[in-house]
Amino acid sequence: MARLLATSLFLASALAAPSQLPSYANRYDFIIVGGGTSGLVLANRLSEDPNLTVAVVEAGDSVFGNPNVTSSTGYGLAFGTDIDYAFQSTPQEHAGNKSQILRAGKALGGTSTINGMVYLRAETSQIDAFAKLGNNISWDSLLLYYKKAEGLQRPTEIQSQLGATYEANQHGFEGPLTVGWPTEMVGNNFSQTLNTTYAAMGLPWNEDPNGGHMRGWNVYPQTSDPSANLREDAARAYYFPFSGRANLHLYLNSSVQRITWEAQSNTTLPSASGVAYKDASGAEEQLLANKDVILSAGSLVSPLILERSGVGNPAILKQFGIEPKIDLPNVGENLQDQTTGSYGTTANLNLTGTSDYVAYLNIHDIFGDDTEQLREHVQSSIPAWADEAVADSGGTANRTAIQQLFEIQHSMIFDDEVVISEVLVKAPSEGSGSISYWGLMPFSRGNIHISSANASAPAYINPNYFQLDYDVSQLVGTVKAARRNANTAPLKNFLPTETSPGLDVVPANAPKEVWAEWLKSTYRSNFHYISTAAMMPKEMGGVVGDDHLVYGSANVRVVDASVLPFQVSGHLTATLYALAERAADVIKAAHA
Repeated sequence: MARLLATSLFLASALAAPSQLPSYANRYDFIIVGGGTSGLVLANRLSEDPNLTVAVVEAGDSVFGNPNVTSSTGYGLAFGTDIDYAFQSTPQEHAGNKSQILRAGKALGGTSTINGMVYLRAETSQIDAFAKLGNNISWDSLLLYYKKAEGLQRPTEIQSQLGATYEANQHGFEGPLTVGWPTEMVGNNFSQTLNTTYAAMGLPWNEDPNGGHMRGWNVYPQTSDPSANLREDAARAYYFPFSGRANLHLYLNSSVQRITWEAQSNTTLPSASGVAYKDASGAEEQLLANKDVILSAGSLVSPLILERSGVGNPAILKQFGIEPKIDLPNVGENLQDQTTGSYGTTANLNLTGTSDYVAYLNIHDIFGDDTEQLREHVQSSIPAWADEAVADSGGTANRTAIQQLFEIQHSMIFDDEVVISEVLVKAPSEGSGSISYWGLMPFSRGNIHISSANASAPAYINPNYFQLDYDVSQLVGTVKAARRNANTAPLKNFLPTETSPGLDVVPANAPKEVWAEWLKSTYRSNFHYISTAAMMPKEMGGVVGDDHLVYGSANVRVVDASVLPFQVSGHLTATLYALAERAADVIKAAHA
């Protein structure tokens, strides 16, 4: 109730704020490009100091009252609307030369306004792998920031009876981000049906997959406000309750074209003076920065702004008449994404309520007795895969570095046994059942680059799905786990007939090649794009260090999913909130 009252009190002033700027409003201490998950965390934390001025420049508009956003059960409603960038990939060479739609949120709140609201973090070894690249980040250090961001709503007695569990010492309860379980969860003893099913599959119940160890199954929490039955996006959590701060200004419907630069001597690093942006009318305006320009526009936008600003591969920049300012050839490289699909059945059980049931499986769960053979195959393939990745980068990638990255990933999968597959069961209703699935740790690497100096021109985006055969094996193993899930009692008693792919399309005991053909014709992006401005040493292909400073610049930083060097097995949102909380402290300390 307090949250609803606060919302009603601040909403009017919040929506009016962008048009009520004082005369000095073109100069700020910090300019944040992108009012999404990461950008609004930074804006909030930096503006906590009343002596610092902060501007957020967001290409989209406020969606505070947009029902396609606010619905806690409306995943997908915003797809294809004006708040969905709906980028197009290049034709995918290894998947029938078909393009993919790459969705991202164009709104205040960014992709947190259109995502699936899943609040699941990562495996401990995945965050600890950051340190293997020289970053001063570990699971233990980031856990403090996971907790700082989170405002977990403890489940009610009824929610607990229906499967909502957690370990209190792994969570925060006072953070801005409301996290909880649906008010109306699925009943009819369905969670017990799944518990018995997974026990028969050898998969345990996981009391809390947010504690860093994800294997098992669980009824996961969401970024939603159960008391208000609303989606909890970054704007609701980090902007609207604080929008009255006089030192925090928001520029909506304003698209940053490029970073502007100070005059430079031969002995100083390039220093950003601010940004040039186009407002809603199309007029070009400028904002000036006293301290930092921070890109938080996401993995598919931040690298393009860097390139249009003269930061990137000189060969690409010169091709479009852009004068190189900082020679940083790996901007836009190392793009990684996951692939997903849906397995369908008929159903003879009609359940109501909202709960999704997630199962996380490791390499042994998926490949069983074939695991060691696969381990050896992947290990022996890494040198050739590194060669292929270098070739696909046009020779930009450092072969030794790519091989080292692949070796670390191999160790996470086969030694640390991070979960590699996610299987998401929807409660059957209205005659149908659905199990979504995706592979979590692909090796394939792609890239994104500008196709013109004009910011309105579409980018060249190549996720390079299924570039390497492990990724095909991973997804085949994952969908086979979904089929096994549906065909294990007692769940199979309620899902009598497979409809997708169907046994006529992919027979029982079909070989990998048959599965792969079907998967490549039905898959989509999982919309988890990372690593296009990776946080790792420059010589390894990094773009920023663990202080988020762009190499070779004095005051340009990147804080968003583009800095993640590896995929996480949870969903990106939780980790991005935590990483941005950490970055805010790093930035404040740098300017103390």
